Amino acid sequence: MMKSEKEQPKAVVVGGSIAGVSCAHALISAGWQVVVLDKSAGPTTGSPTGAGLGLDPLACNIISSWLGDSVPLYKATMPLTIDQNQVTGIDKKTSRTLTRDEEFNFRAAHWADLHGLLLDSLPSEIFLWGHQFLSFCISDDKNSVTLKVKVLKTSEIIQVVGDLLIAADGCLSSIRKTFLPNHSLRYAGYCAWRGVLDFSENEDSEVIRGIRRVYPDLGKCLYFDLGPQTHCVFYQLLNKKMNWIWYINQPEPDKKGNSVTLKVSKDTIKKMHEDAEKIWVPELAGLIKATEEPFVNLIYDSDPLDQIFWDNVVLVGDAAHPSTPHCLRSTNMSLIDAAVLGKCLEKWGSEYLQSALTEYQSARLPVVANQVLHSRHVGRIKQGLSLPDRHPFDPNTATSENCFEIQQKNVPFFSIPDI
Repeated sequence: MMKSEKEQPKAVVVGGSIAGVSCAHALISAGWQVVVLDKSAGPTTGSPTGAGLGLDPLACNIISSWLGDSVPLYKATMPLTIDQNQVTGIDKKTSRTLTRDEEFNFRAAHWADLHGLLLDSLPSEIFLWGHQFLSFCISDDKNSVTLKVKVLKTSEIIQVVGDLLIAADGCLSSIRKTFLPNHSLRYAGYCAWRGVLDFSENEDSEVIRGIRRVYPDLGKCLYFDLGPQTHCVFYQLLNKKMNWIWYINQPEPDKKGNSVTLKVSKDTIKKMHEDAEKIWVPELAGLIKATEEPFVNLIYDSDPLDQIFWDNVVLVGDAAHPSTPHCLRSTNMSLIDAAVLGKCLEKWGSEYLQSALTEYQSARLPVVANQVLHSRHVGRIKQGLSLPDRHPFDPNTATSENCFEIQQKNVPFFSIPDI
């Protein structure tokens, strides 16, 4: 029999991004009450720095189960049925295929579209927007956790109490820092220029005709172009958008505030355009130059943790396992974290919370640790950085054996059975 609302256990989720809304879906399905705190003034309707992401088959199945139907997800995403790595020719006018996997089975989504899809299917009253998490305190008997929260509109300090605190507060998680004050992010050695070109009002432009001519499988292919100590990934999104990410080796820049995303000056963008013309085929350089408001992401990951829960506080998503983006794992790991956590809580019930969290940790740690380290390794390969057991990767001289490990299908636990 379903517990009454009064008897239902309550989870407080800090962070209303994709990881947070995923936890809301999973825990509501498991019979929990959920409150989601986020310092943003309201739901994100569009993101000036939001970009594309790839969803693996398991993540798609999880989302469809939460929505009760696969149709909404498939209407909001594009197919990615091909994973292709290629090298830009020395003359900068041609590309040569290194690897091509035509059995790839991902979906491409814009961050804001996926977030909106998940958000709109949840009760609006569970979200406390404009509420900034400040601190928390676990009760002496370990049965509850009390959060101190600032209501940004009024500056009032309030308390929110729950049976479980879920930290979905991203790679710079303040909750993780409470337990691991000396644990820090690891700079990858490179940054990423990013952008999304909206060509909905100019479908027949020279830029779009050119990019489709040189990359004929756009609309179903995840393209990686490798150059000298650099690489670029791009693919098409729904509603006539092109998403691209270009990785550049450089010393770690100074972070401004508590963000890994940087806005850049017009002079810096001009220099980026000039460099694109030197490195990439003209059509790809044209796509980059045509994109308004490109931005920079600083690329970090973290050495895998030995523990992702303490008493009744648990980490999910980037709070638990910051990862470089080369293997499309960040969003997928967040979604699967939420689903596994929900299943464990449903299995054990709130009376055996420690058993549920122990099982969640045991199930997820080996997977996410291997995937984070593999993504780190692939990033270093594609950027031509030093490797512990071989010379840096050179796409112009690489053998088929060298190229094999940069394919997406070689990610550890790539084919995980359904949850």
